[in-house]
Amino acid sequence: MTDTPRPALDAATEQGAAPLGDLPEWDLTDLYASPEAPEIQRDLDWLQAECAAFAADYEGKLADLDAEGLLRCVRRDERIETVAGRLMSYAGLRYYQNTTDAGRAKFLSDCQEKITEYTTPLVFFTLEINRLPDDHLDGLFGQNADLARYKPVFDRIRKMKPYQLSDELEKFLHDMGAVGDAWERLFDETIAGLTFEVNGEELGLESTLTLLTEQDRDKREAAARALARVFGENLRLFARVHNTQAKEKEVVDRWRKMPTPQTSRHLANDVEPEVVEALRDAVVRAYPRLSHRYYELKRRWLGLDKLQVWDRNAPLPMEETRTVAWDEARETVLRAYEGFSPKLAELAEPFFDKGWIDAGVKPGKAPGAFAHPTVTDAHPYVLLNYLGKPRDVMTLAHELGHGVHQRLAAGQGEMLSRTPLTLAETASVFGEMLTFRRMLANATDDNERRVLLAGKVEDMINTVVRQIAFYDFECKLHEARRGGELTPDDINALWMSVQAESLGPAFEFMEGYETFWAYIPHFVHAPFYVYAYAFGDGLVNALYAAYEEAPEGFQDRYFDMLRAGGSKHHTELLAPFGLDASDPAFWDKGLSMIEGFIEELEAMEG
Repeated sequence: MTDTPRPALDAATEQGAAPLGDLPEWDLTDLYASPEAPEIQRDLDWLQAECAAFAADYEGKLADLDAEGLLRCVRRDERIETVAGRLMSYAGLRYYQNTTDAGRAKFLSDCQEKITEYTTPLVFFTLEINRLPDDHLDGLFGQNADLARYKPVFDRIRKMKPYQLSDELEKFLHDMGAVGDAWERLFDETIAGLTFEVNGEELGLESTLTLLTEQDRDKREAAARALARVFGENLRLFARVHNTQAKEKEVVDRWRKMPTPQTSRHLANDVEPEVVEALRDAVVRAYPRLSHRYYELKRRWLGLDKLQVWDRNAPLPMEETRTVAWDEARETVLRAYEGFSPKLAELAEPFFDKGWIDAGVKPGKAPGAFAHPTVTDAHPYVLLNYLGKPRDVMTLAHELGHGVHQRLAAGQGEMLSRTPLTLAETASVFGEMLTFRRMLANATDDNERRVLLAGKVEDMINTVVRQIAFYDFECKLHEARRGGELTPDDINALWMSVQAESLGPAFEFMEGYETFWAYIPHFVHAPFYVYAYAFGDGLVNALYAAYEEAPEGFQDRYFDMLRAGGSKHHTELLAPFGLDASDPAFWDKGLSMIEGFIEELEAMEG
């Protein structure tokens, strides 16, 4: 792996578009020099030996440990997590660079299977912790401040106590995890291998989706119909993946006596179900005054009787088509970060200079974008599929926000650095907001301002309305799967039931749109993850309003919140800003910012 950048071109380059400049690739040597590096085998051997030694030293003995002994035990477990995390990060990142490469897929699978096998003896750890009396643990925390730091980890473990199975069954489920992962890889490899013929040109998924933002309406329609055609041809496979994953989840949830399919996600996110439902209900109530209202405005701008799905992310008629070169995107985001705090830009800069970003669109590369934290003694990596669209600049701002958050939280150590998903979107959405506000402040006329405002509203609708519609789709899917196998038509119907409600009467839906659930990776990789985006957007809207009202000292409080990682509950993290996500009115405040932008756009219509 080299960090030497190579030129990459946007999706339309073959038709004469300008190059984007030198796009960076990952340099994974900060993890391991190569798949053949002797350090990989060294770490696998150490992991196998240390997991066995850990079990020999502590299984059946946790109740007898004093505070110092339990602290040593926790730190050993944390070291195991770090070594296993480094191995899996390296294998996973190499795989996502080219999911169709058989060698990379095998390397990932082999690492996964070995680490699953080696860590099976550790299953006892959380089970025994949950058998310790509360007063016993509280007494140990009171005796040792270093151990007390880990209390949030123990609290999260103990929330699983009502759903814990026997030791043997827990070990069985741990070993079976690799089987579920295989379905995820099947999904990833299938998606990465799809090609779409648009006007005689063969494109991958990312390039085809990008055409939905083209000024040329015929080109947008051709892309949408190509997507529908290919998804339809592969629908049985995607339905099989979803049926299997949902059934596996239902079985595990039933054995654990989880009250709902969403319960495990809420527990992992350290968020109360009623908070999520308050968010969901607030967004659904707001559909008419947000998405329905905005898309009616857009319908008039485009001069159409009805919007089609290929018009949802269309540029405005007055918007100039432009390609944003990589250097301009970098400068835009870093200056926006710097305007908030020079420290924020300083934390983001190494991503560009040290091979921490893989930006170009390449055959077999995983679609979408993400920031992966790896382990706390290394650094995060960002994956993009950069095609030079203005929205790609916002994606860069978003993923860099994740990366900065992960860097700041790393000081908490492996167990406490992981931010629950509900707060994991905070820095990313805040980074987008900073970038948008800078671009808006620099707008030279009303036309540019309108285009920027409309783009931001669409991004917020995609983040809030669309993701809550996704969440409702998942809720319906998992509930329906409990009643038996779902046909592709069954899943299609569930998808359409939320699309019409969320997008509103300005739309009509082409034949084939009912299959567009098939390519959303979150449904397969992280069921019910999607509400975290809406949570993050609402939270950041409220945070940004607090920043505008009282900027003095805000930066310090903001960095403290990011540094906390997963060491505090969301109520503790938001209290210094005077915010409370458990208050139903909190979400309406966040949604009112989107509504304010729509009102500004309506006023510009005169």
